[in-house]
Amino acid sequence: MKQNNNGTWVSWNENLKYNYKTMYNITSQEELQDVVASNKKIRFFGSKQSSADIAAGTDALINMTTYNKIVSFDYDKKTITVQSGLILGELLEAIESTGWCIPCLPDINTITIGGALATGTHGTNGKLLSEYMISCDLVLADGSVKTVTKDDELMDALRVSLGMLGVMSTITFQCEPAYTLHLKEGPEDDKEWLPKIKSRLKKHDFLRVLWLPHTNKGYVITGDKIDPDTEVIENLGPDYLKHRRTASKILYKYTHIFPWITAIANKLLYKGFFSSKKEHKGTLYQATVTKSRGSTLELAEWTVSLDKFPEVFKELKAEINKWSNKSFIHIPMDVRFVYEDKSWLSYAYKQDTVTMGCVSRNAATADTYEAFKTIENIFIKHGGRPHWGKRFAAKDKELQQIYPKWEAFKEVRAELDPTNKFLNPYLTELINAKIVVNETA
Repeated sequence: MKQNNNGTWVSWNENLKYNYKTMYNITSQEELQDVVASNKKIRFFGSKQSSADIAAGTDALINMTTYNKIVSFDYDKKTITVQSGLILGELLEAIESTGWCIPCLPDINTITIGGALATGTHGTNGKLLSEYMISCDLVLADGSVKTVTKDDELMDALRVSLGMLGVMSTITFQCEPAYTLHLKEGPEDDKEWLPKIKSRLKKHDFLRVLWLPHTNKGYVITGDKIDPDTEVIENLGPDYLKHRRTASKILYKYTHIFPWITAIANKLLYKGFFSSKKEHKGTLYQATVTKSRGSTLELAEWTVSLDKFPEVFKELKAEINKWSNKSFIHIPMDVRFVYEDKSWLSYAYKQDTVTMGCVSRNAATADTYEAFKTIENIFIKHGGRPHWGKRFAAKDKELQQIYPKWEAFKEVRAELDPTNKFLNPYLTELINAKIVVNETA
């Protein structure tokens, strides 16, 4: 086990920075147990891509990216067991090479498995990635290991837990046979795509809408399962479409100074990059997962029940189109759909859900990006829930109103971690944890 002393931990977009005394680069479960047991306060991190302040802020840190092996396959049961520091893209490539898939994939593959699970990472037209976790070895605060299976009540608390219950060690996923999608993409007016959401969810195996604020347009992507040998005449659009991120970076460069420029930039980006139709086929991973973001961002994402989304969307659209408001939003806002589950801190706990992402392409000026505040105010008014790995301001008082199992989760957390070993200052405030008198003794 390698150990670094007295350094600075920096998030991927450089918005979060913390000094630390010791960083451990672990490679085995035994090392993980020893490190956890021997430190009074500790946090752990993967690819550092969370916008929420959950990964650092303690004197001792564990770098999970060195704990990154594929442990085993069970070909009869279609399961794979991996170490939690494995990068998601490597997991997906491994199961795809075996002819399997996980039916609901996030849009980025550079995050670690443990981080993706802990923060409720999801795709569209399915469940959270964590719903496919059927077993997990969890290193508890005293360094012992507890194996949690899908039949244990604790699993409903563990699936989305922000790393507050313990450190996920090895994780087993239930996979399914891989399938091929026939995808069609193209722009639609807001008045056209919004009323069709429920009917399209029933009709298609895949649905995603990239909403383009200040243009009255959405870019709709539908996918249908087909035989892999089915011929599809591929149309990937003009070659210049690959330069969208570069164009966005240029057009949004000064929008933190002059927010109204965003409305003009969005119209130009729609004309240049979202006005053409596309058609192609591929596996879910090939067709829908971004392999790299290309540049740093700052992100927020909110979810609300499927039934409430049309009302929330119309209110949000009206608000951001007021020229008196500084909440001009960079495109696109990613609209996806997650089906109900039983995980306590899941956005989809007992409700079919619509998720809506918000991005600032100027990561360094995200604190002045008014859209984050406006979106949060509107969604939370309607019982919306924040994405745990992205930017939001809500704390314990608000969260207990929108998560029915919030207090139950806090009780389990206090039982498993009575000295608050796994809480940093942000998480302590988030759950309004009681300060333990002897925790620094």
